[in-house]
Amino acid sequence: MDYLNRLLSRSFTAVAAVLMVAISFADVAADEGDDARSHLRAAQRADASRQWQQAEAACDAALKLDQNLASAYYYRGRARFGLAKFKESVADFDAYVKLAPDVASRQWERGISCYYARQFAEGAKQFELYQTYHDNDVENSVWRYLCMARMKDGGVEKARAAILPIRNDRRVGMMKVYDLYRGKATAEEVLAAAAPSKDGPTGPLFYARLYLGLYYEAQGDSELAKKYLRLAAREHRGDADRGEVNHYMYEVAVRHDQLND
Repeated sequence: MDYLNRLLSRSFTAVAAVLMVAISFADVAADEGDDARSHLRAAQRADASRQWQQAEAACDAALKLDQNLASAYYYRGRARFGLAKFKESVADFDAYVKLAPDVASRQWERGISCYYARQFAEGAKQFELYQTYHDNDVENSVWRYLCMARMKDGGVEKARAAILPIRNDRRVGMMKVYDLYRGKATAEEVLAAAAPSKDGPTGPLFYARLYLGLYYEAQGDSELAKKYLRLAAREHRGDADRGEVNHYMYEVAVRHDQLND
């Protein structure tokens, strides 16, 4: 699907872009000083370029001046995920939701942090909640599957049986990813659906590789998991830099690849 259709699709990618613009609305009622806001803007700029240490430091500075600046917790949660501080990331997203409860259903980043913090049940609940906000996002359904597969009383069969329904995620290749997790498609079919045309965008291939890697990890096939996650992390930085893939999801691939090393 071309760039326009990706913008029209309300996926993790699209929702993240909207939140980047609208996130400050959570702080309208607060009485922040200019200095705190200045640090928050610096954190937002660092986030956009995946400079996670700078983003964390800027959020720290903002919160030192104003502990009720909700968005600073949001951006620090993202930064701490990028720094592999997964439990701290969850805590920051929790603080953000406490200050801005209306955003609770949108916090897919929190769900991913829960997964890497090994808080699988909490992650599954977050993705279930997100489904009430946006019910046509393959990525949300997949992450809930991944959390359920890792729960003590879970497993891939239970995760597949309870997979969240998705009618039509319009992004290239994503419904084939969904079919894979449902047990209705093969890896070859997923890759074929995402294969770029001549001189076409390679962003869809990133998502195919990312979710193949995560799928094989849930299946217990560490070699194939490492193969696809490595490809997602090491061959698609240009896609992230060009905005063809969500830069935060690219960071997920990078962090996972580093954990595998």
